[in-house]
Amino acid sequence: MFQTTLTHLKSPLLLSVMLGVTLGLSACSSPSSETDATAVDAAVSADTLETKFVTIATGGASGPYNIIGTSLAEIYAQTFGVNSKTQTTGASVENVNLLTQGKVDMVLALSDVVTDAVNGENNFDTPINNIQQIAVLYPNVVQLVSTQSSGIKNIEDLRGKRIAVGDQGSGTEVNARTLLEGFGLTYDDVTVDYLGFADAADAMKAGKIEAAFFSSGLPNSSLLELEQGLDLQLVTINQDKLNEIIATKPYFKSFEIPAGTYGNETAIPTAAIMNALLIRSDISEDDGYKLTKALFENLEGLKTAHQAANDISLATAQDGMVAPIHPGAQRYYDEQAAK
Repeated sequence: MFQTTLTHLKSPLLLSVMLGVTLGLSACSSPSSETDATAVDAAVSADTLETKFVTIATGGASGPYNIIGTSLAEIYAQTFGVNSKTQTTGASVENVNLLTQGKVDMVLALSDVVTDAVNGENNFDTPINNIQQIAVLYPNVVQLVSTQSSGIKNIEDLRGKRIAVGDQGSGTEVNARTLLEGFGLTYDDVTVDYLGFADAADAMKAGKIEAAFFSSGLPNSSLLELEQGLDLQLVTINQDKLNEIIATKPYFKSFEIPAGTYGNETAIPTAAIMNALLIRSDISEDDGYKLTKALFENLEGLKTAHQAANDISLATAQDGMVAPIHPGAQRYYDEQAAK
């Protein structure tokens, strides 16, 4: 219709005016269109990842690693529309190996295991250099348990006993072995069963073992269940001796299991090790930034999933990092510090 009107105009002046108006309108609309397109692209970019998969290696099915990891995977799936899922594993050592081999994208692991991996010690023959850290999470609390009828009151009382130390190669097993050695015991002084949380609880209930190490966030669901049908005894870890261990193993820290956690009337002195959230070093800086940002912007969801996540904080997320920080995570922390 507009073209028909132009062809019937008799005056060249009027034709020039109309053409000028048309060109002017076109010129005015172009920057706006480009700006809108840029805004749309930025919005899409903010809600997507370069990678299409985010697999998180966790731990045993009943442990906090699995519960918190599953919640985090759901957050990533909902936020970015990626295929995000968890993988149940034997925990820390297996998780680090899976990450090193590129079989998963993120893992939860204990800081003592990560320290060994970075240094090439104990379970790791050579230093591992293709993993980076996103955040320091929450403390894994060493929960050494027995029964009130066993007479086991401290670690030294474990000599000659049959005990569960966690899945072989798990973070629980690594720090159980380290603590035993710090108190002058080796696996030769005890009978060791490599049992995860649920199996250890079942074995203790059946009277097959006399004590067990549970290293996890508080509370541990297997221990909550065990408490219901057993005269559960939380074993105290001597803090003076622990401080001697901390002098050479600084990833340990003093901790107390609060009164009432498992029916205990008083707080129980023990040890704790911070958990680390690790990522493959070949994940891009932008993806690392977005994954870190989504973690801290959705902390309430993690806290709803498991009480241990209450101790995850932006304020402490860089305290005690034991692996090189991912550049995307560093950008996020720098951005938050500048606010």
